Amino acid sequence: MRKLFSLLLFATLSTALVGQNVSDVPASADEPAIDKVVAVVGKNIVKMSEIENGYVQIRIRQGYDKAYENRCNILEGLLINKLLIHKGQVDSVDAEITDEEIDNNVQYYLSAYERQYGGKEGIRQATGYTYDEMKELLKKMIRERMLSERVQAQLTGSVKITPREVTEFFSNIPADSIPVFEETFEIAEIAKKPDINEAERERVRLELNKMRERVLSGQSQFSTLATLYSEDPGSATKGGELGFFTRGYMVAEFEAAAFALKPGEVSPVIETPFGFHIIQLIERRGNAINCRHILMTPKVSPDDLLKSRMLLDSIAQEVRLGHTTFADAAARFSDNANKIEGGRVTHPGTGSYQFTLEELKQLYPGISFVQMDAGQVSNAVAMKTDDNKDAYRIVTLLRRNPKHKANLTDDYDRIYNAALENAKQEKLMDWAQKTIRNTYIHIDDEYKACNFKLKWTE
Repeated sequence: MRKLFSLLLFATLSTALVGQNVSDVPASADEPAIDKVVAVVGKNIVKMSEIENGYVQIRIRQGYDKAYENRCNILEGLLINKLLIHKGQVDSVDAEITDEEIDNNVQYYLSAYERQYGGKEGIRQATGYTYDEMKELLKKMIRERMLSERVQAQLTGSVKITPREVTEFFSNIPADSIPVFEETFEIAEIAKKPDINEAERERVRLELNKMRERVLSGQSQFSTLATLYSEDPGSATKGGELGFFTRGYMVAEFEAAAFALKPGEVSPVIETPFGFHIIQLIERRGNAINCRHILMTPKVSPDDLLKSRMLLDSIAQEVRLGHTTFADAAARFSDNANKIEGGRVTHPGTGSYQFTLEELKQLYPGISFVQMDAGQVSNAVAMKTDDNKDAYRIVTLLRRNPKHKANLTDDYDRIYNAALENAKQEKLMDWAQKTIRNTYIHIDDEYKACNFKLKWTE
């Protein structure tokens, strides 16, 4: 069971180095057969279980072929990771990582696991680790991950490349290895987000105040009311319980009210970007607290929503008739920050303007981009804002990029990013090779036949 959970931690906390995923997962206490020390870098060790965890991930993707070669690649990634950690220790970078930073990260994962598995006992049953064992495991892993990431950022953060270097990078890719990009779409949108009227806000405040009075008078249990009425789907089924968290984990308004409470106390009604809440403190443990809350979100009135829809439909018609451009209309009417860019939508993951059809289906349900031509404008469709409020939007297709082999004209941004990452990796490898000469390195005989990229034992 512990081995299985170690694989989960590997997937969530691993660091990508030299094209391989490397794991900081300590070996399981009940698996000594595979937990021998395979390598030493400075005072940091690589265990067999770390290699096996990484190998399982590759095996899932690629099958069982090249077992030794894959293990060698994983080991080299781990060696470089430990070399970065060693530099961070020598240069005292680890002293810059505060206990509060680590605790915040640890608490984030612990709270997620408590929600996923149903509390501390659920964690123990599902993973084989007690809550305290899990906490110590996460502390070690997160400290090492943060240390290696910071050292790597220091080493490669100043790397820059020129357009000429981008061109050279692309020209050196073998013709049969140039990637083929699927069809992508570039879009723009205009969104109208009606304000919530004060009468609705006051209604929600009164509802929560009534619930608070019922708890204070002993008429109802806070957890029962949370289960019945809270609009936070993540905690309502648990009686509103959020699990332990430290400062910096919640939004400021919520955090200030929660940390001011004594165990059992119920806060006044507070407002956050998510809506209105009442909070009950369950337990305080060091600099972390556990509390329950009831969230209620004021709703936009149907009349205000209808007005937004009618306005957007009229804007769409004006654009179709050529009386205005979509970009000008976005600048005048849109409630989104991208109005200054004519409503052009940026991909949240890549930072580019290109979306695949599958991505658009997820982000814009109700709009058929397959049937749209460039310049065509949709009718107004309902949407949810980032804070889960009702709104409407219209969308236009700016450009359709057909499936094609990568080229510098259409895909310069993607190629630039790949070239930059390659330059950073080259600098990292150069640094590693020089650093190896002045660092104690030991590799187990079983892996000395590996065809490593770097000279670890000479």
